[in-house]
Amino acid sequence: MSEPRKLEVLRAIVEDYVHSREPVGSKALVERHHLGVSSATIRNDMAALEDEGLITAPHTSAGRIPTDKGYRLFVDQISAVKPLSAAERRAIQSLLEGSDDLDDVLERTVRLLSQLTNQVAVVQYPHLSRATIRHIEFVLLAPRRVLVVLIANTGKVEQRVTDVGQDLGEDAIANLRTHFLGSLSGTPLSLLTQSLAAVVSSVSPGQRAAAQALAQGLETLAHSSREDRMVMAGTANLARSNVDFPLSIGPVLEALEEQVVMLRLLSEMAQDPRGVTVSIGRENPYVGLAEASVVATGYGPDSTAKIGVLGPTRMDYPTTMAAVRAVARYLSRILGP
Repeated sequence: MSEPRKLEVLRAIVEDYVHSREPVGSKALVERHHLGVSSATIRNDMAALEDEGLITAPHTSAGRIPTDKGYRLFVDQISAVKPLSAAERRAIQSLLEGSDDLDDVLERTVRLLSQLTNQVAVVQYPHLSRATIRHIEFVLLAPRRVLVVLIANTGKVEQRVTDVGQDLGEDAIANLRTHFLGSLSGTPLSLLTQSLAAVVSSVSPGQRAAAQALAQGLETLAHSSREDRMVMAGTANLARSNVDFPLSIGPVLEALEEQVVMLRLLSEMAQDPRGVTVSIGRENPYVGLAEASVVATGYGPDSTAKIGVLGPTRMDYPTTMAAVRAVARYLSRILGP
């Protein structure tokens, strides 16, 4: 069996099985695909693919389905990720543009990616190690209670109410805001703690206690901004695929619920030269995802945060890879400087 024909037969089996969800027989391959050889030759080719562990026979059928190893060879043969159609690109653009709020953008992004792929879509919040302070706002809610707002250059907004321990008027709060913003604008979040001490010490003694309370509020907000979090959408798509998880869909749902599992998996996925990385079945280090595949890529200025989809190994890999890459590129553009 020649290598090109082996790959062609494997490609045909993968495409038919992904489309029909039914094990694929030699007769169907001959009828649907112009492989240029007889049904008997295809049967021999399928036997060779089975010997190599690339396809297997389910107990109840004469047809064959791809194995994890078969899907891996198929995915590795996708030399370049195909571009999306003009209509798909316009749909992405219209759905993602028009919002400056990071939370809203990421929510829209996962909903869109889930709709495009019919899978579960996940996105990590951008890593804010390089984020800087764009704006600080202090809003007086009561004589001692101030709403502290921290806005990063990534668009992330964090806020909390702080008790400043002394009665302050609007003018005093405005002066403190001007002082903090003038000293801290452009400061990396990772260096905020060191910078705050100098800001507090330079405030007039009568307002120093309030400034210290505001500084602690800002420090807390900066810390919560750096926490690793993710947003997901489309979990209902898994329920429609429960036939693809013959053992149990439970471990897959648990992995999504335990965000630390997905965050670790996304972080550990190496970048592929094609720009999209695929982890198939038992390649996933978490045993609960042994029947699932993850397709992901980085986004943002340094591509350290990941966006991707999770679904059954019986997945339309070319279309999914194209959608993940396209959405990641638009997301990078929107969040870019």
